[in-house]
Amino acid sequence: MDVPAKGNVLGRFVPARYILAVLGSIGMAIVYGLKVNLSVAMVGMLNHTGIKLMESHGSPLETVVDNVTAVVSGDVECEPTGGSNSSAAELDGPFIWSSEVHNIVLSCYFWGYFVSQIPGARVAELFSAKWVMFFSVTINVVCTLLTPVTAEAHYVAVMIMRIGEGIGGGVTFPAMHVLLSKWAPPAERSVMAALVYAGTSLGTVISMLMAGVLTANVGWESVFYVMGGLSAIWCVLWVILVQDSPQEQPLISAEERNMIVTSLGGKTDDHSHKKLPVPWREVAKSPAFLAILVSHACSNWGWYMLLIETPFYMKQVLKFNITENAVSTALPFLSLWFFSIALSRTLDWLRGKDIITTTTARKIGTLFASAVPAACLLALCYIGCNRGAAVVLMAVGITCIGGMFCGFLSNHIDIAPNFAGTLMAITNTVATIPGIVVPIFVGILTHGNQTISAWRVIFFVTIGLYIIEIVVYTLFGSGEEQPWNRVPERKEDIETKPLNNEVEKTHV
Repeated sequence: MDVPAKGNVLGRFVPARYILAVLGSIGMAIVYGLKVNLSVAMVGMLNHTGIKLMESHGSPLETVVDNVTAVVSGDVECEPTGGSNSSAAELDGPFIWSSEVHNIVLSCYFWGYFVSQIPGARVAELFSAKWVMFFSVTINVVCTLLTPVTAEAHYVAVMIMRIGEGIGGGVTFPAMHVLLSKWAPPAERSVMAALVYAGTSLGTVISMLMAGVLTANVGWESVFYVMGGLSAIWCVLWVILVQDSPQEQPLISAEERNMIVTSLGGKTDDHSHKKLPVPWREVAKSPAFLAILVSHACSNWGWYMLLIETPFYMKQVLKFNITENAVSTALPFLSLWFFSIALSRTLDWLRGKDIITTTTARKIGTLFASAVPAACLLALCYIGCNRGAAVVLMAVGITCIGGMFCGFLSNHIDIAPNFAGTLMAITNTVATIPGIVVPIFVGILTHGNQTISAWRVIFFVTIGLYIIEIVVYTLFGSGEEQPWNRVPERKEDIETKPLNNEVEKTHV
């Protein structure tokens, strides 16, 4: 393909693959930021005084049972920060939505997320991952801007907006996996994947901090108008600067294009792999794939529990005010971003020196993302109202979750680059179930019982799932390409086979 001279200018100074990675990271940040902003804004949207009065009118028997449970479990009521309830009273908003209702509203995101992933992945693989990602961010922006209006109408209308956002959010990981499978050289795969997917934590930080400040100082409606409006800028940049493959990108140097294409096996015909049927039977029987599936599902339970429910734990149990809540909840996701980049670069360096294999690298990343959060949650069960220790433990646990980006989340591309988008869609679809269940589960356990003992049950369930993840992935995880990924050779492909073998040997 002839490349315009002006395209080479940008390509010489800024590698096109990293333009894709940075914009992909920002796109993931937008989607995750617009996902979690409701969790923070809702602290200011809900009339907590009215909800507490409504939920406290249980039967005398229920009241006695609750009191006995509190005594037996040794629950201690934490004092609000500042020693009074005045700050909490100022946060009362207009909506009296019960614990069940507002947690169902939060879970609705995952209803849309659940149904869109596999169709979105196939569209990305067969047609265009670039435009699938564009759709994802655009529908999130539109639904976010409409949230304040729909909230005033009825919470069911907010549920519809959240389902719409979930439909867009569900296709992000599959679309980016397809793009990375065409743009990321194997030697840089961990770093590029970590850069892209760590955008989820960066978006979480920015969103939580912005949502907290805007809710406290301007009003909860501003959260959706400001963040939705700013996110629209990304859509323009994505359309102009990103293409589906190096072969289609005019803003790339010839050297970079050749390096990427050669490292991925020397294929110059980008369309040769687009119509491949998925080997469903082999996928379903593959231990390497099933290990990713189990790890993704178990890890997402902990991820969503910390991502969505942490603001409510801070509010209900530790009695933080909204500003303290936003800062304490958001900052660990910033350290997660730095940790995930540092860990991925370290593991790639060790792989490049042949000190560890790809399999070992993925298992190390996954172990960080499961064992450390599990230990932190276990400690959190027994520290009572020690706010400083709680913040530190949550910070360490959330930070180490970043290991998943260079762990099992990168593993789909290792075992089957031709079907990376579909495999990610399958595991992420199953891993969406925790996103639906967690808010409802927490809502049921904390209904009229917003105590340390109730949250202790929630944390123990999460620890149990982390243990399952550790055992399964350690035993069955693999970073090797699986035989069912290989494409039947065409006659013209035979000439490239020696080159392919050399590339595979270089990057094992």
